[in-house]
Amino acid sequence: MSVLVEFSMFPTDKGESVSPYVSRIIKMIDQSGIPYKLTPMGTVFETEKMEEALDIIKKAYEQLEKDCNRVYAVVKFDIRKGRSNRLVQKIESVEKKLGKKVSK
Repeated sequence: MSVLVEFSMFPTDKGESVSPYVSRIIKMIDQSGIPYKLTPMGTVFETEKMEEALDIIKKAYEQLEKDCNRVYAVVKFDIRKGRSNRLVQKIESVEKKLGKKVSK
């Protein structure tokens, strides 16, 4: 099974620049070893089980709860049985249809 998650999470009580707080979350995801992509508006990651995905979201919140009074989060899931590596394959599929060289 593939559980693709796109999410953004950040404190709303820390001013305009929240990159120090977001960096904590990205470090935790990186150390977890799961595949992910950081984008300007959020992060996408893939796990094999829903429980793993929810655990990452919980751990992301835990990175902020200690010193943030208000946290904003948006989370989207795309869950598909019998598939894997969709973090890469979904983009390759579109690029192929566009006639672009498939990125790796």
